Amino acid sequence: MKQELNKLAQFLKEKRTQAGLSQKDVATKLGYSTSQFISNWERGISHPPMHTLRKLASMYSVLPDEMFQVLLNATIDQIQIDLKEKFYSTEVEVQNQV
Repeated sequence: MKQELNKLAQFLKEKRTQAGLSQKDVATKLGYSTSQFISNWERGISHPPMHTLRKLASMYSVLPDEMFQVLLNATIDQIQIDLKEKFYSTEVEVQNQV
């Protein structure tokens, strides 16, 4: 995952700690045998499935709309970065072919 998804990662960590939960607490409540999944989400290595984001919102006392907005903004930012990289790398390839 790239840097922009770290907005979601930071949000998840912040809300978990505000809720007074450890990564192990969250993992147990979600039915995971290890807290590694939660750690990966909070470091931006991966992100939770959609249905899990709704559970996390409830667990962290976050309105679903707030969770959705953070996810949406992080996704839009990442798409913008990806498109910019593709667009400008294509431009360089075209210039090199001329």
